Amino acid sequence: MTQGGPAHTAEEDKGGVRAALAGLTTRGRSFLAAGIAAAICAYVLGQSDLLRVGLLLAALPLVCATVLYRTRYRVASSRRLAPSRVPAGSESRVHLRVDNVSRLPTGLLMLQDRVPYVLGPRPRFVLDRVEAGGRREVSYRVRSDLRGRYPLGPLQLRLTDPFGMCELTRSFSAHDTLTVIPRVEPLPPVRLAGEAKGYGDGRQRSLALAGEDDVIPRGYRYGDDLRRVHWRSTARYGELMVRREEQPQRARCTVLLDTRGIAFHGAGPDSAFEWAVAGAASALVHMLERGFSVRLLTDTGNSVPGEGADGFAGASQESADAAGLMMDTLAVIDHSDNTGLSRAYDVLRGGNEGLLVAFFGALDEEQAAVAAKMSRRSGGALAFVLDSDAWGREPTDVPGPLGRSEERLRMLREAGWTALMVPRGVSLAELWREADRQRTGVGAVSGAEGRS
Repeated sequence: MTQGGPAHTAEEDKGGVRAALAGLTTRGRSFLAAGIAAAICAYVLGQSDLLRVGLLLAALPLVCATVLYRTRYRVASSRRLAPSRVPAGSESRVHLRVDNVSRLPTGLLMLQDRVPYVLGPRPRFVLDRVEAGGRREVSYRVRSDLRGRYPLGPLQLRLTDPFGMCELTRSFSAHDTLTVIPRVEPLPPVRLAGEAKGYGDGRQRSLALAGEDDVIPRGYRYGDDLRRVHWRSTARYGELMVRREEQPQRARCTVLLDTRGIAFHGAGPDSAFEWAVAGAASALVHMLERGFSVRLLTDTGNSVPGEGADGFAGASQESADAAGLMMDTLAVIDHSDNTGLSRAYDVLRGGNEGLLVAFFGALDEEQAAVAAKMSRRSGGALAFVLDSDAWGREPTDVPGPLGRSEERLRMLREAGWTALMVPRGVSLAELWREADRQRTGVGAVSGAEGRS
């Protein structure tokens, strides 16, 4: 991205005196005040030599301001982020380049890039002199523990004279955006209900990717297996034709994220909601890496990527693009005003959803019943429940008596969910393994301990 250099406008030329005086530094104002005082004293005392000194002191900052204001620098700048999308807690480096596109060298230049306070202090750089046609490159680092989209820029160019009497600021117009996505935790490759290796029951089958017309033979292409030659069509069309074989459709996975404001308490990087968002991001990336068609669904009924009738990232779409789109959504997702999960249930009951991975907040009896029905259309259902009472306890605390939280888990399990309570401080990878043990019935004792 290239930004054009700052240019003077007609309004700036009309208010040139005012703008020049406003740009005087503390040194320039001191010289001007000392010169005026010396001139007044010289007039009262009748000292002509002192008058000349006073006029010189007063004229120097005025001349510097006038020359600096009328200086026409033609400077272009560019900004590059490496990378432009980073996980929370990671650093990104911002590269700035300044090009002098005029025929004259510049004087002393000071650069200041505007960044949000969560990314750190504003970076400042001093460029001594840029020759005609020359360029200078500088860089700085930004880091945020909070996910979101943060604007960088516009870049400000501060001009000063060699004596430090005046300083003027010009701003470029363009800016860039740094996207801070949730942290992604690597998950172990366990076998969960609803997923299948190869072309088993967990995968739906479809015709070739081009559509229903693919049932007819197509022309031979270099590299096609000769055993697939369709001789009857070859004789009919006068050229080699090959059969189109039925191709498997990628297994599906829906990651459901509960964003209801009433279901989560607290804020900040260590809150239950941020754990749920990071968990959803980790599950999305993990399932995409395993070759699934994945979509992100929220309690509002919104689906990402949302292309096509089913809203999944289809087999023809690159997994990296789908992951980037869903990560950008999770970077800015916030609490919703919904009080229930009915909208998400309406989307899920439309068809076979394959594997369903859900991150729920606190569930009352009504919403637990709605969540229980979601597993009917899925090949397998895995739920992580972040109840406020359980989340408020530290991992070393003694678990309290069985209460409403355990009752909600029981309702989900009876409906076919593999449901786990999420205590504070537990990683998703540990719960992911625990879900596999709970599903297979292995390690029941440890599973009971994990559902504190």
